[in-house]
Amino acid sequence: MSTPSLEQINAVSAGKLPGLIGLEITSSDPARVLGHIDVREELLAPNGFLHAASVIGLVDSLCGYGAMANLPDGAVSFTTVELKSNFLGTARDGRVLGEAVPVHLGRNTQVWDAKAWREADGKPVALFRCTQMVLYAR
Repeated sequence: MSTPSLEQINAVSAGKLPGLIGLEITSSDPARVLGHIDVREELLAPNGFLHAASVIGLVDSLCGYGAMANLPDGAVSFTTVELKSNFLGTARDGRVLGEAVPVHLGRNTQVWDAKAWREADGKPVALFRCTQMVLYAR
């Protein structure tokens, strides 16, 4: 199976949550996935700060695209079974970058670490860890 292009990866997001938040994957390989969202009014909480769910959408999606690139032979998909986030900052505008890297790539589970930060000044927005359950056809 050939590795999908960035255009193909980003096309999968269209009409789904990653596309709705404006996620753009900028680099993807089995060892590291990079992407970003641009802060806009629809992604803010009523207090004017970037909504936590927007940040989760960014980093969980990066981990998900990484999980897809690392499915073991015979696996058909994956699903997030646990996630933990620590929010260290926020944004009101600009671009938020994200990176996801695998910590464990097993036959039945994958564990991914991700982080998000403001492009303008490099200040951290969140640290994230998720566990993906690998799914097989019955």
